[in-house]
Amino acid sequence: MAVEASHERETQRAEGLVAAQEKAVALFAEVEARGLVAPGAGEREVSDRIRDLANEMFGTTKHWHKRIIRSGPNTLAPYKENPPDRVIAPDDIAFADFGPIFEEYEADFGRTYVFGDDPGKHRLQHDLPRIFDAGRAFFAADPDITGAQLYAEVERLATEAGWTIGIWHTGHLVGEFPHETNDGAKAESYITPENHTPLRRTDRAGRVCHWILELHLVDRERGFGGFYEQLLDLA
Repeated sequence: MAVEASHERETQRAEGLVAAQEKAVALFAEVEARGLVAPGAGEREVSDRIRDLANEMFGTTKHWHKRIIRSGPNTLAPYKENPPDRVIAPDDIAFADFGPIFEEYEADFGRTYVFGDDPGKHRLQHDLPRIFDAGRAFFAADPDITGAQLYAEVERLATEAGWTIGIWHTGHLVGEFPHETNDGAKAESYITPENHTPLRRTDRAGRVCHWILELHLVDRERGFGGFYEQLLDLA
């Protein structure tokens, strides 16, 4: 009975995370349909628009990490930095990084938007989901893959395409809010060169680990970057 109950809890957790991502997908489809990320708007203004839309659509009022809209040179800044608010320009690249909480399950979702005709920015927007899919396929092919191995492959894919990884990791644990309590060891909670543990494992509470694949790719010479993230091991 205990095994069956544990299996049922894990199934509910997985379903909860998938449902949270599906809502995030729907949210950002509506963001695009309404043109909420647009030239002429400030980054904070756009962030507030998306926050209000999440509340309108799903009653969502909590986000497990700070809401991020970055554009132009601000797209080079890693998560922990807080660049000054900036108005999105007509020829900009911009990205959204949001962590809405749906019924106590975290979503972590990122997309990139390009305005104007710059071929390099459009190429990055195209490469982000392509590299994401290749990284996910690499993960799927190896049941014993470690965080360090997946990071190395994502780095190889990015370098091959002419981009640099803009942050120190390429993903992290996700789960019930807040996911940070799932594992106290920082390296083991991230897809990073220092994580030599298998990604398919249980955490210290005995729960199955689920992961976000997070891509922040940049061109420092030209002064812009892009962002793409969602679930790695589930939907």
